[in-house]
Amino acid sequence: MSIISREFYSHDTVTVAKNILGKRIIRRIGNQTMSGVITETEAYRHTDDPASHAFRKITDRNKIMFGEVGFAYVYFTYGMHYCFNIVARNPRIAAGAVLIRAIEPEKGIKIMLKNRNNVNIKNIANGPAKLAQALQITKEHYGLDLTKNSNLYITDGIKPKKIIASPRVGIKEATDKLWNFKIEI
Repeated sequence: MSIISREFYSHDTVTVAKNILGKRIIRRIGNQTMSGVITETEAYRHTDDPASHAFRKITDRNKIMFGEVGFAYVYFTYGMHYCFNIVARNPRIAAGAVLIRAIEPEKGIKIMLKNRNNVNIKNIANGPAKLAQALQITKEHYGLDLTKNSNLYITDGIKPKKIIASPRVGIKEATDKLWNFKIEI
């Protein structure tokens, strides 16, 4: 499986959010490997997206969204959860990232279950905080180059048959944008 190149992330954020569906997340911890197919994403852009962390200004938290594409943007939310994003945008746009909302686990399921306190197998990684907990993605991954072979990266995967677009989850602004994308496996 080929690691996704930086060029892949150098397109419109909404396009990348759709095109990354079906790709695989690979997470290594020591000699253990976990993986899953990306089944749900959301796009967050810049000045045309009031729901984006990058909408108002650059901060210590969001500055990675304004940097080079293909890097991890991990943030802490609600005082208890991490969320995993990938910086992705057209070079003419100042900022953008794709939130990885869900995966269909493939390898390392027992490890993921343990990381999630043995929840029902259907609920291992079917939400952004659940995914980060299952794969042990934390602030330590903020700024990680996902285009390199490391402990976290994205590879080729499957070709989705159908992509479903809907409003993004849990936002109060820009609810008219159908920038949540899902596939079924």
